Amino acid sequence: MTPVTTTLALLLLPLASATVIALFLRRRHNLAAALSVTAAAGIAALAATLIFAADRTPVTASLEWLTLGPLNLSLGFLVDDLAKLMLSVVAFVGFLIHVFSLGYMHDDAAKARFFGGLSVFMFSMLGIVLADNLFMIFIFWELVGFSSYLLINHYNQKQSAADASKKAFIVNRVGDFGFLLGIIWCWWQFGTTNLTELTATMGEGGVIVSTALPLLLFCGAVGKSAQFPLQVWLPDAMEGPTPVSALIHAATMVAAGIYMLCRIDVLMTADALQVILWIGVATAAYAALCAVVQRDIKKVLAYSTLSQLGYMVAAFGLGSQATISHQEYQLLDGKVAIDLLPVLVPAGAAAAMFHLTTHAFFKALLFLGSGSVIAGCHHEQDIFKMGGLWKKMPVTFWTFTIGVAAIVGLPFLSGFFSKDAILYLAFQNNKAVFGILTATAVLTSFYMIRMWKITFFGEARSHESEHAHETGLTMTLPLVVLAVLSVIGGYGWFFPSIAGSFAEAIPVAHGTAHTAMLLLSIGILSVGAGAAWLFYKSEPTDTLAAKSPAAFGLLERLKEGPDRFYGYYVAKVQQRFAMVLNFLDTIFVAGLPRVGAEIVSWFGAGARLLHVGSIHGYVYWFLFGAALCWAIATGLL
Repeated sequence: MTPVTTTLALLLLPLASATVIALFLRRRHNLAAALSVTAAAGIAALAATLIFAADRTPVTASLEWLTLGPLNLSLGFLVDDLAKLMLSVVAFVGFLIHVFSLGYMHDDAAKARFFGGLSVFMFSMLGIVLADNLFMIFIFWELVGFSSYLLINHYNQKQSAADASKKAFIVNRVGDFGFLLGIIWCWWQFGTTNLTELTATMGEGGVIVSTALPLLLFCGAVGKSAQFPLQVWLPDAMEGPTPVSALIHAATMVAAGIYMLCRIDVLMTADALQVILWIGVATAAYAALCAVVQRDIKKVLAYSTLSQLGYMVAAFGLGSQATISHQEYQLLDGKVAIDLLPVLVPAGAAAAMFHLTTHAFFKALLFLGSGSVIAGCHHEQDIFKMGGLWKKMPVTFWTFTIGVAAIVGLPFLSGFFSKDAILYLAFQNNKAVFGILTATAVLTSFYMIRMWKITFFGEARSHESEHAHETGLTMTLPLVVLAVLSVIGGYGWFFPSIAGSFAEAIPVAHGTAHTAMLLLSIGILSVGAGAAWLFYKSEPTDTLAAKSPAAFGLLERLKEGPDRFYGYYVAKVQQRFAMVLNFLDTIFVAGLPRVGAEIVSWFGAGARLLHVGSIHGYVYWFLFGAALCWAIATGLL
């Protein structure tokens, strides 16, 4: 197979799986699950042939789909180093989550629908990764939102799941509206949305880009990657099955916003980067504070994901000073060909993608580990009703521990390398951001060790945890593989083998700076983890709520504040505005035409009365009409 046919097969394989499941296997649950997992395995195999190909030349192909005047919409592929890096996350982590789902969803009554939804999602996410233009990205962007809606609402008999899916869908549409405006603006200014052509055009220099353009495109990332102020949908999305949380809300869909930003880095301006930077910083700090007061094990991880996504967005906004030659393009007769024209890779984008990759490994591990805990504890999710699980679930405990160690930045695990790259870049470019992100890292260690200790140590605090048990091989094997990736995923020999030259732009401390960053990481871990271990007790109540109810209540109000604000806005502003529009519609749009129609009908009814069927009556009306015409002609009327 040629690289182009391999890429096409990679994209269409999950679509074929979803189609077959929807048409023929809706009641054949086990067969549907087997088909979906087989398709995921095929995706991983095909992706590996592209990622580890000896020839690093980008794979490009394009087909014109629709022409509307000067607007040409095309469907095409661009598989370069950045796409290969994202593809490694979607394909390999996605396959492991499919395998885990075999055990987690084995007795679900709607298993076929679930696995069909997973295949639709994989098709949609792969479309974003492989797209060569912004219009194609937007098409698959919306399909990702649709498939996310279906999967969050899998337990559709629960009102909370239905509400969460609607909330996620609506909030994402807000960001996507800005994204679409940015795409239209991009086409209007440059005459193209092709990523390679945009790169070549910007590389020629002399092009002025308004700050509003990249910020409108950034709106799409604010929605998909749940950045402030559109972060409210992600914690509620935990109503979906845990494998959905791992696939969509930790490893892939929420990371699509970061990937899209790195795709359009050539359009960024200095002012736009500053806005993006501080939105990422605010999200990282806010979510870390909210995670401290969560009781639900999945929602702790959801707020942790928000915080880590904020780290990635902040890293992207930190800058474009350290650059290297990456892909090489030239614009020739309106077509793109490979040539010796350097493209610069911002250090911020490289650091963001590095953390995206390592985060996908350890956060998928943590979500699947939480799923194993939930299944082992008979679907209990409150960490204060667990306890003592390290003896009952040893594989889950040790793999989960590796995930916790990676996210808190234990030296020489994957999270240590990627988070330190962001902190080092912040130290170089913005000391205020460095201070806030360092404090956020301390909070990360604090709430993760809190969750880890309360869940696994002490005595069992409920009937469910008393009778907890280790899950089966289909659930524990993916945990072991992800644990290995969480250890080795940040090492230099592993990352460049996937990302190619893109990995060379990652900011790395050397000499005394390296020693300082190492000591800083140890200090962050010691302060945050030590405080959590000493402060929290293995008991059925939250120690912070018991010892400092004022601080606990403040954090609770901080967590609930955005939802309360949006609730007030919808009830007091949007709903009343909608009522005014409804009144205007009733009076002017529907009312006035209705009044006119009534007047016409009255005249019609009167005219019908003239048709009395008597010649004498008609003679009188004729004489009346003649007299009226004579009066008008003579000027009497």
